[in-house]
Amino acid sequence: MSLSPLPVVGIPCCMRTIGSHPFHIVGDKYVRAVSEGAGAVPFVIPALGEWWDFDDLLDRVDGLLITGSPSNIEPQHYGGPVLDPAPLADPARDRTTLPLIRKALAAGVPLLAICRGLQELNVALGGTLHQEVHAIPGRLDHRADESRPVEVQYGPAHPVTIEPDGMLRRLLGKTEIRVNSIHAQGIDRLADGLAVEAVAPDGQSEAVRVCRTPEGSCPSFAIAVQWHPEWRFWENEDSRTLFTAFGEAVRARAAARYRPPAAE
Repeated sequence: MSLSPLPVVGIPCCMRTIGSHPFHIVGDKYVRAVSEGAGAVPFVIPALGEWWDFDDLLDRVDGLLITGSPSNIEPQHYGGPVLDPAPLADPARDRTTLPLIRKALAAGVPLLAICRGLQELNVALGGTLHQEVHAIPGRLDHRADESRPVEVQYGPAHPVTIEPDGMLRRLLGKTEIRVNSIHAQGIDRLADGLAVEAVAPDGQSEAVRVCRTPEGSCPSFAIAVQWHPEWRFWENEDSRTLFTAFGEAVRARAAARYRPPAAE
């Protein structure tokens, strides 16, 4: 493998039909958060599912960013009911991200997951989801008002309490931050090996970290947030800190992988 001056972060695509044709797509805000926020080369991963040799794919990257999406994980992956009408799904993405996440954690690849990505992390490790958080008595409506300008939709929506002794507390040095909120689904049963990092005022888990993989290891950086730190990350101190920390973890992995062998 050739050396690169910058580490490489894989970003799995969504599958979308635009007009009459299918496209593999990744939002610009995620590409820029990796390149400008984490200081890494974005490597777009098409949603090809079983076509991939995931071990080979992970040999080509130094980190993974699992993005948000308008689509939702198909409930068959966590034993949930099929709603009527069913939410927008992306089975090609499911077949790509769920096994990729499990492989990445086993290989110790730094991982940052956002919104749908948090939900995929939870499902990949055996957890379940609420499909309509807003329908649960006592819970907030975490969805954005799509009739408002996008800047308003992605504006601060509610506070989250940062759990003590977690990674976010160490990174941010805060007990509470305000976050945007653009999701209908959320964690129901937390997967084994995950620890809650932040909680909304209604009790909804808003951030988690991987404290133990199924193989028994503890990743150096594997964290997920339900909000969208990539949105204009340069304007938000907490978002900048998160992507800087991710970039540092990715660079550390790259340095370890590309370190030349010691001279005999």
